[in-house]
Amino acid sequence: MHLLNKFIVTTITVIPRPIVRFFASRYIAGEELLDAVNTVKTLNTNRMMATMDVLGEAITKREGAELATNQAILTLEAITKEKLDSNLSIKLTQLGLELDKNFCLENTRKIVQKAKELNIFVRIDMEDSSCTDATIDIYTTLRKEYPNVGIALQAYLRRTEADVIKLMDQGYMNFRLCKGIYVEPESIAYKKKQEINDNFNRVLETMFRRKAYVGIATHDEALVEHAYRLIKDMNLQQNEYEFQMLLGVRSELRSQIVNNGHRLRVYVPYGPHWYKYSIRRFKENPQIAGYVFKSILSKNRIN
Repeated sequence: MHLLNKFIVTTITVIPRPIVRFFASRYIAGEELLDAVNTVKTLNTNRMMATMDVLGEAITKREGAELATNQAILTLEAITKEKLDSNLSIKLTQLGLELDKNFCLENTRKIVQKAKELNIFVRIDMEDSSCTDATIDIYTTLRKEYPNVGIALQAYLRRTEADVIKLMDQGYMNFRLCKGIYVEPESIAYKKKQEINDNFNRVLETMFRRKAYVGIATHDEALVEHAYRLIKDMNLQQNEYEFQMLLGVRSELRSQIVNNGHRLRVYVPYGPHWYKYSIRRFKENPQIAGYVFKSILSKNRIN
């Protein structure tokens, strides 16, 4: 599978868009909000929660950020109208972070305020390291005003454990912990898989010991098994954590987690900006390409 992953990644930018769409279709709900709604309904029927995300990032015009803000609010309204078991994930560069931090803060506040009115949780995604400080700043500002907002943190960054401790010292206790997907220099990020996994496990244990709520976001069976052990050893209850996975990836592991009695949330991205998202996803994590290609060859569609 390793050679297949490399082949897909090195050739994907010259592959016609319809073929890329074929590869990407397994982990993107579609281009329309209705596509995402239907995907979430299917997941809910199969005892899985969701987090919906409007695709798009690195917005370069204020109008684009305002459109993204409005679409996020429409997504929140759809979650309520359709009675979906879903929350919302957002990226701050889509809301104008690289244009003006205060402008981004106000756009994010509009979304979180609407979500509060509808009793929906909002997760702020973490992007590349150039955004880390600003993302944490905006999160902490909003968290003082709203209890329904959390943040994602990346285990491959060397700073993450210190960030977690600082946030928990301020009383902020709701995290998504993932490995991290962006290409970063070795000076600030672990590069070896074992180092990343060790830090993931270390940070997860720190979060659990401080009674944080954690979305354990991984497709790595070794990390899942380690999380199982921590959950058992610390006698954690179902409502104190959840597992999280990408749409269309590792369906057998996803089902196993649910069948073992754990709650699981699936990341459901949608929108017209699927192409750039897909190319970046494939390039930055070749293993994802391998998972998706393998899934396409199987008879059972992954929802």
